[in-house]
Amino acid sequence: MQTETPRRRPIRLTRRGRIALVAAGAVVVGTSIAVPVALSEGQPAEPTSLTVPEGWRADQVYTAVDKALALRAGTTKKEVPTMRLALPGDARGNPEGYLLPATYPVTAKTTPRSLLSSMVNNANKKFRAGPVAAGASAGTLNLYQTVTIASIIQTEADDKTDMGKVARVIHNRLDQGMPLQMDSTINYVLHQNTSSSNNDDARVDTPYNTYTRTGLPPTPIASPGDEALRAAVAPPPGDWLYFVTVKPGDTRFTVEYEDHQRNVTEFNQNQNQSPDTRSPSPTS
Repeated sequence: MQTETPRRRPIRLTRRGRIALVAAGAVVVGTSIAVPVALSEGQPAEPTSLTVPEGWRADQVYTAVDKALALRAGTTKKEVPTMRLALPGDARGNPEGYLLPATYPVTAKTTPRSLLSSMVNNANKKFRAGPVAAGASAGTLNLYQTVTIASIIQTEADDKTDMGKVARVIHNRLDQGMPLQMDSTINYVLHQNTSSSNNDDARVDTPYNTYTRTGLPPTPIASPGDEALRAAVAPPPGDWLYFVTVKPGDTRFTVEYEDHQRNVTEFNQNQNQSPDTRSPSPTS
């Protein structure tokens, strides 16, 4: 059920115990590029594969492709508009969310277009088959929106075991017309990988600001993995509207705003922070 949010202290919905349904994305992991034994002393062989981890943004993938192919920084991103990738119409040429996490071979003939095409084609196969497509068609959201939800789950959940409940919070808020209030969507447009956003961030004028706008952001915000996709299409039943990770391994999902406030207070105490250290926006 939807609850009225008191006007007094602004407190955002959070994951990982941050004061907002924290987004943030994930710590940036180094690209996994498999390199074989050197061909001769002082002359290493070229990379033979590139691994895209779950939760990476498109810009991270572009950077990894440039490095794997020994290209000038920014080359792959610059070429994306001319690649004619097999993206859905809703994507408007933006492959965000469709660069499927997996390991891809790299050879002397590999190009940025061939690598990204493989990622997008594999994503289409996965998204259009089995439970993802079935789950999307059974609800009120289309496939692209389902992938967008999965991308938010991927960046919001502190642990894979929490993904189902995070998905339920997202669906409940959408169903009730509440703003999602996710830091992850703001951090995405600001090109940040932080654990939270501040008041100034929460006021930024962008379609990705889910504090000031209802509904989903216009595109996915990362490449979702299998668990996030499953959670997006089949979240467990529940009335939760808030969550916060009070301490590692202790994420609490609540229905009532007052309960959420108490959990956030406990988080602040655990972090030796005053509740006023950050000035987040209200949750609804």
